[in-house]
Parts: sequence; structure tokens; C-alpha cells
Amino acid sequence: MKKIQISDMTLCVRNANLSFKEKIEIARQLENLHADCIEIPAIENVRVDTLFVRTISAFVKNSVLCVAAGMQPESVEAAANALSAAAKARIQIKLPVSTVGMEYNCHLKPPAMLELIDTLVRSAHDRCADVEFCALDATRAEPEFLDQAIAAAISAGAKAITISDNAAEMLPDAFAAFTANVAQRIPARDTIRFGVACEDKNGMAAACSVLAAKAGADVIKTAVGGDMASFETVAGIFKNCGEKNGIASDVKYYELNRGARQIAWILGVSQNEPTTFVSLDALDHVGLDKEDDPAVVIDAVRKLGYDLSDEDYGKVFEEFRRVAEKKTVTARELDAIVASVALQVPPTYKLVSYVINNGNIITASAQIKLQKDDGELEGIGMGDGPIDASFRTIEQIVGHHYELDDFQIQAVTEGREAMGSALVRLRSNGKLYSGNGISTDIIGASIRAYLNALNKIVYEEA
Repeated sequence: MKKIQISDMTLCVRNANLSFKEKIEIARQLENLHADCIEIPAIENVRVDTLFVRTISAFVKNSVLCVAAGMQPESVEAAANALSAAAKARIQIKLPVSTVGMEYNCHLKPPAMLELIDTLVRSAHDRCADVEFCALDATRAEPEFLDQAIAAAISAGAKAITISDNAAEMLPDAFAAFTANVAQRIPARDTIRFGVACEDKNGMAAACSVLAAKAGADVIKTAVGGDMASFETVAGIFKNCGEKNGIASDVKYYELNRGARQIAWILGVSQNEPTTFVSLDALDHVGLDKEDDPAVVIDAVRKLGYDLSDEDYGKVFEEFRRVAEKKTVTARELDAIVASVALQVPPTYKLVSYVINNGNIITASAQIKLQKDDGELEGIGMGDGPIDASFRTIEQIVGHHYELDDFQIQAVTEGREAMGSALVRLRSNGKLYSGNGISTDIIGASIRAYLNALNKIVYEEA
């Protein structure tokens, strides 16, 4: 199975009308969706743009942050400075290679363009180990000059080469053949990441990109709500057709719909809702009980708009059965279950049991047993009320005190058997971690919420 990287250009193609906060949120969503690379336009306002790149460098740890450089050595220096705090940094050099592009956009003849490619790529390589050369308008370039441009970039230190179809005149099969032809001619092909960037003028960019991946490309450039191949469409093709075609990506498919819709909402572009999505209000009549099998519960979860992994579906069904032993589960309660147990980090600590003693003439106490790895840990503690006693007992078991930044309790549903939802926010090393827990017992919900937040701290700080 060939793993194809997704390099997302949303922040490049939609940058002009976005606020600082909106750009940060889009970067968060792309990191959460496991985009392999998040592309950022060239630095124009040095103070503001550099601050933005350094801000997202604080939380983007898995995705590569790629900043484009302009046509001057100073722009390469600005890109390098902005990326100084990035965990994974890349500088991108983008230059036209077609005759019309070189003369119209750069006023350069082919020999001068080759010199510029060498100068800029070499300058970028001196400041960053990972440099990408993007050959703009490659499909209209003279084949011999395209080869010379790619060879010049690699000789100067480029580790990645991208060919861009800006004209969008090729049909998918023709572009795949073009990609395969270029790939065969790349020097030291085994050491170079080879990508494609297709504009979507005729609605064929996703098809062109995926067929190019089958033909030899390692990277596909995408965007949400832009004029490039659609991020959600390309990822959806990998999800639904990848296994049969021997290609895959690292995108979190089970969060794809919600993540893409969130980005689209920020961008102010419309998206068609998935056909499986139904609002909670429309599902208020749904009632599931302990007799319902996994297929029925999974179908109900999908109708809520979730697309989970098999592992998360299993967790949801396990929690559903626990709640269904006591009462009928409504759509809102099922939604709360998904929020509580799905899309979570691997739990270091699991709740085994708890016993709470409380009254108006005794001090509240809690006896809690947790599972860690293959062993069990148990503690007893007292506090100002049953929830305070529970939290103190957990701290005693794990041997660490965390600042409780916020604690909220609310009923998810109405009635005497209503499910309670608890939200806990813990602060560790200045960073907030939130946890959610649900139960018909509000103390149990609070304990689960605390453990949910605790597990995120342990997972990130391990």
C-alpha cells in the first residue's frame, strides 16, 4: 500500500479575507485531521505574518509547516525566520517554468530562470534542511526545460519537487501519463518527494491528482473551499477507493466531515451536508435500548453525522450498553456518549470502581480503584463534598496535583433518570486540558471527566 501525503493549501488560496484568529483555527483543524503539510503564503507583513507562523508552531507538531518564499533572497530569509520555532519546517520556492509564465510574470528568459532557481533554492537550503521547488504551469512547459529546472533545483538542495497544472486543460488520464513521464526523468528519484498541484477550473482536480498518485506522485496538494483539488474529496477517495487501488493517506477519515465543515464555516463557503447527517432535533423520537445490536447503534451514530473508526464505534457501543442497562437511550444521549468516549487519546488510567460516602454529619470520602496497564491502583481520600473527595483521591493515586481550572455539571436530558454531563478543565504546565464524562450518576460523570482530562495530559507529556 503506497502512502500518499496530503499538503493542504487552504491558508494560501483563502488567506486574504481571514482574520488572525480564523487562520489559527484552520491550522488547528488541519493538524487535527492529520494533513501531512500545512502551506502558508509568503511573508508580506513581517511582524504580523511571522507572529502567525510562530503562534501555530506552538501547537502544530505533526504536520510540516511550509512557508513560501518570494523571488528575492530577502523573502527566503523572512520565511526561515518565521519558521525558526517550527517542529517540522519547509521553505517553498515557487517559480513558473512555461515560456509564457517566465516572460509575463518574471520577465526572464530560460537561462536567467535557471540561475534564479539555483540562487533561491540554494539560499533556502542554507537556512532549512527541507526545501521544495514548485514548478508552476509545468504542463505547458517545454519538456526539456522542465527537466533542466527540476535538475537545477535538486542540484541546489531541493528535497521535494512539485509540478503544477495551472492551465487545467488536461483530462485525468492525460495528466496521469504526464506525471508518470516526468517522474521517470527526475534525478535521484528515490530520494525526492514528488508532488502534484492541480487547479480545479473544470472540476477535475481531485481525479487528476489521485490518478497522478497512482502514476508515481508521492504528494497531492489540496485546499478546502479553494480552487485546488478539494481536501475532503481527495481524502474521501482515499477512504472509499484507496485499498482497492493500493494507495492510502494518514488523514483521520472519521473526523473528516466535521473538520472540513468547520473549516468551510470559517471560510464562509457552502458545503453539502453528508446524506447520512440528520439533526438531533429530527432524531428526538429515536429510542435505543439494551436489546439493540451494534449495527443498529452504529447506524444511529452515523445519522448523527459521525464517521468514526471501528475502534471508536466499539467504544461507543460499550458505553451505550452500560447506559442502556438503566434506561432508553435517546439521540441526545447517544450524541453525549460519542462526545465522551470517541475521538479520545489512549487511556492510561481506566476507572474500575468507586465508592462514595457523604452526608450532612460526616466528611465526604471516596474510595476509587483505577486500572493502569495490567495492574490496579487504589486510593482513599476525603474532601469538601463527594466530588472534591473524588478528585483528591485520584490525585493521591496518580501522585500529582493538577490545578482545576473549571468544573461544570449539566443535565443532558430531562426526567428523573436524566443523564448528567460533567466538564473538567485541568491546567498542566500552563496548558489547559478538558475532559467530558456522562452518567446517570453525576459523581460518576465527574470522575470520568477528570480521568478523561488526566489521560490527555499523560498522553501529551509522556
